Amino acid sequence: MMKILFVCTGNTCRSPMAEAVLRHRGADRFEVKSCGVFAMDGSDASFQAKEVLKENDINHKHQSSTLREKDIDWADYVFTMTAHHKWAIMDQYPGASDKVFTLKEYVLEDPEDMDVSDPFGGSVELYRHTYSELDSLIEQLIMKLATD
Repeated sequence: MMKILFVCTGNTCRSPMAEAVLRHRGADRFEVKSCGVFAMDGSDASFQAKEVLKENDINHKHQSSTLREKDIDWADYVFTMTAHHKWAIMDQYPGASDKVFTLKEYVLEDPEDMDVSDPFGGSVELYRHTYSELDSLIEQLIMKLATD
């Protein structure tokens, strides 16, 4: 099974939602984890993230974790939520540069913006927007990984 790691900042919003969506859609084809470049270990996903996942019939238990070298080593692909996350990882783990991509750069031909919208601290409606963005990107990710 292919091993996919999603990375964001605090590992309470975007990367847990991405992890949950991919696990929900591709459970038989992927092992999925998420981490944060500045996460506090053991935090729950945000209330809004959990609410939006529940609205989409996705059950996901989550505990945040800080990105570590063992996570990079584990993954076949590391997909970040922003270009900043990608650069931070490549700066700290230069040997992993061949498997680290922003999610958008990997699945979109020529993205105008490399970053997935950040709903942190926003309303449930803002989280719904980010969920929708992630859902579409992950649908495209699954198709692309099937052909790569």
